[in-house]
This record gives sequence, C-alpha cells and structure tokens, in this order.
Amino acid sequence: MPGVREVVEVMAKALADQPNDVRVTESQHKHMTVIELFVAPGDLGKLIGRQGRTAAALRTLASSAGEREGKQVTLEIREGR
Repeated sequence: MPGVREVVEVMAKALADQPNDVRVTESQHKHMTVIELFVAPGDLGKLIGRQGRTAAALRTLASSAGEREGKQVTLEIREGR
C-alpha cells in the first residue's frame, strides 16, 4: 500500500505539465508529518487551482492517506528551484 508521500507524488505528476520537475519530501515536526510538494513555476498555479480548490483536494487526500497510517499530515505546495 503506498504511503502519503507516494500518493501525493502520483497525483501531482498527473496534474503537472512538467511531471519530471515534481519533487516531494516528507519530514517530521513535533507530532506532525509535513509533506512538501515542489513543482515547476509554470505548474504552481495549476496545482493550486481556481480559488485553491485543487490544493484543498490534495491536502484532503494527503490527510486521509495519513490517517490510514495513524499520522497527522499537512501538505505545503512550493515553487521548485
């Protein structure tokens, strides 16, 4: 069964115009798992979506996948360099 990081990576690559530039990292901060999603500058708007709807859906997906593993998860979408 895929982990939270893998689920976010697959979805982001499916949405991005430049899937090779998608990078996902996972780190622990206190009792929270932080997933950072880095995308190409041109894909940032696409992954955020109109009024943040796509970003909200990705965050919900990450949170739900984390619950299955007993983790509290937050997703941050950033512009890759």
